Amino acid sequence: MAAPTRRRSGWRRRLGAFARFVGALALVGGVYTGFAPGIYADEADESFQALVAQGEELYNNSCISCHGVNAAGVDGRGPSLIGVGSASVEFQVNSGRMPMTKQETQAERKPPVFTPEEATAIAAYIQTLGGGPEALPADVVESMVADQMADPYSIAEGGELFRVNCSSCHGYATGGGALSSGAFAPSLAGVPADEIYEAMLTGPQNMPVFADNQLEPEEKAQIIAYVEYLNTDQNPGGWGLGRFGPSTEGMAIFLVGISTLAIATLWIAGKS
Repeated sequence: MAAPTRRRSGWRRRLGAFARFVGALALVGGVYTGFAPGIYADEADESFQALVAQGEELYNNSCISCHGVNAAGVDGRGPSLIGVGSASVEFQVNSGRMPMTKQETQAERKPPVFTPEEATAIAAYIQTLGGGPEALPADVVESMVADQMADPYSIAEGGELFRVNCSSCHGYATGGGALSSGAFAPSLAGVPADEIYEAMLTGPQNMPVFADNQLEPEEKAQIIAYVEYLNTDQNPGGWGLGRFGPSTEGMAIFLVGISTLAIATLWIAGKS
């Protein structure tokens, strides 16, 4: 009669041990959940604050003379940067357009003065002053574009979006074009994907802003995929003439035609 009681007692001990084990796991998990995110958040915040401090130092050493204390701007030198966002700063600095050597109609692309890491630091500092469009990491943009490049349909969609929104300034083949008052839309040949994305997001100089409510991130990536497709095209029709469109073709035909007529006229006159 004692054996069943011992069996039941053994099962109770096992169940009690299992319950204590589960309770211990739950306690450890609760403690980890309560404290670990805060630890990671503190570490991330400290890293960001260090980045902002580096950006502020770079700004005060190189940008303050034109853009003023706290990026409030200086009359006749440089506009306020409050609210422009990190995307605008990274585009301007990484493309070498900023700092400008002198006041011109348009800041042109040139070798950058700052490294990409320094540009990110300055952008982080400006972002803290008033928000604005934030830059995506270059590898994220490149991954988005690569996904679109893998699908011919997406490239075709990007071509349609480019012709509707971009070709009037940058040309149908991305060769660029003249604008009013001495400004121009630059060629897109060889421009990194993240810079094109940032330009669409911020609208530098004469370019309109294509915010996410106008062109979704996927649509921006499709446009960039189409641009990269054109940049890898080998001009199967022959000499591209800078891809400026029919203006250069017409000029070439005119010059060749006039020269041919002039030579023919002189030859005929000489024979007479």
